[in-house]
Amino acid sequence: MSKIEIACFNPESAITAFENGADRIELCGGLNEGGTTPNFETVKQLREKINIPIFVMIRPRGGDFTYSDTEFEEMKSDLIQLKSLNVDGFVFGILNENDEINVEQNKELVELAKPYPCTFHRAFDRAVDLEGSLEKVIECGFKTILTSGQKPNVSEGKENLKKLVEMSAGRIEILVGGGLRSANIQEIRDFTKASYFHSSAITDGGAFADADEVIALKSK
Repeated sequence: MSKIEIACFNPESAITAFENGADRIELCGGLNEGGTTPNFETVKQLREKINIPIFVMIRPRGGDFTYSDTEFEEMKSDLIQLKSLNVDGFVFGILNENDEINVEQNKELVELAKPYPCTFHRAFDRAVDLEGSLEKVIECGFKTILTSGQKPNVSEGKENLKKLVEMSAGRIEILVGGGLRSANIQEIRDFTKASYFHSSAITDGGAFADADEVIALKSK
């Protein structure tokens, strides 16, 4: 049974996703930066209204995925704070300056997040070496990788996505996202054989998830 996660950049989108059948919410701030750590109070209020899983983004800023010591400490502090709100998981990803998976720092955050599962986000698509990166993310203890197959979007990345699903062999969930909409989800699902999909469900270039799009994604 395929599932759909909706990336939500504001409380309104999270409520829309919840009310229209999303299986999980990825909650972020910073839409224009591609997703950053959301506000503590926002997460707290949504947790009281939403009973489907909420995975929270831990990302101190937009831009690249190599962080200073100060930024890494901020990520740890944010994760510990947000953990107290009874969320269901965390989403982050750290690379080193050579665009390789930073095993040490990612492992530390995964440990800190326990018992909650972690998703390695689309920093994976900036990483070098598809197969090597997959193995390193598994080694770090992540349960999921959000990826467009190291291409700009899922349509261009579908060959790599199919490969990742095969190589992962059930050891980690491949969460397919990046330019995914109801118009292409069926084709991507059939081709990649993935079972978990990720979309913002934003159809008008704005900031809010569209209820009809959430329903359409779910139905396909």
